[in-house]
Amino acid sequence: MSTDATEAADAPGEMVDEAVRARPAGALRPYLARYTGYRQRGLAPAVHRGLPSPYLTFILTLDEPLVISGHPDPAQPAGIYPTLLGGLHTTPALIRHDGAQSGVQVAVHPLAARALFGLPAGELAGIDVPAEEVLGRLAAQVRERLREARDWPERFAVLDGALLRAARPSGQVPPEVAWAWRALRRSGGALPVAELARETGWSARHLQDRFRRETGLTPKAAARVIRFDRARRLLAAASPPPRLAELAVRCGYFDQAHLAREFRALAGLPPSGWLAAEGPADGKFRNVQGGAGGPGAEWQE
Repeated sequence: MSTDATEAADAPGEMVDEAVRARPAGALRPYLARYTGYRQRGLAPAVHRGLPSPYLTFILTLDEPLVISGHPDPAQPAGIYPTLLGGLHTTPALIRHDGAQSGVQVAVHPLAARALFGLPAGELAGIDVPAEEVLGRLAAQVRERLREARDWPERFAVLDGALLRAARPSGQVPPEVAWAWRALRRSGGALPVAELARETGWSARHLQDRFRRETGLTPKAAARVIRFDRARRLLAAASPPPRLAELAVRCGYFDQAHLAREFRALAGLPPSGWLAAEGPADGKFRNVQGGAGGPGAEWQE
């Protein structure tokens, strides 16, 4: 298992800022993109935006539970989550913290939802649920083992073992949907829906319906999320940040104004506002639901 780690010792009264990323075991890589462990103490209380991304969000907290003050679906009431499983979405979640947070986030490929969770990702679209509602007692058992583990490598090994045992192919994702998803990812969200439909041999309407059932988004919405995810990672990765006009061209937007509109729609803030609030600087909350922290390594299907 390879890791990318930034760790700080947990001393009383001192700021703690740990972020550790790792690849899952080889047999899990068709299902999972990465593990991210995080532990922070001594921050100013704030609200973090859980941004839309091309991955399902599976979080097991270590100490404090997640406090979700606003879900992507505004009809879903605020709640407290020791564990959380969230589907793909096109508006941010609002996560409140009082200066401390810790846990492990698992980025799950949406086409793996059937194998890992026994349901298509479309059933989780736009919502967050306690992971126990899908995984039963396993979620609480794994969380307890993570809390007992001595360090991040041991925690990631716990996840490897538990998820390898849990993976059970349950039904087949239509190959046309799998092809369309991967084609969108490879293109950075640039392929038109008409071209996707033509390549699958399906009508645009049929592709849209089957794609949404399996992923939770229509092909057009998925393309928006994929472009946005790439843009915000590139924005956070560079120092100084790239010029927005250049970023727009690189990520397939019509122009800078188009990029800014999409950022406001998907993040709730313009690019500069999001970067100031949650960019890759010390002392800022990170890692939950595709938050800031730069692009790092991407492990794709």
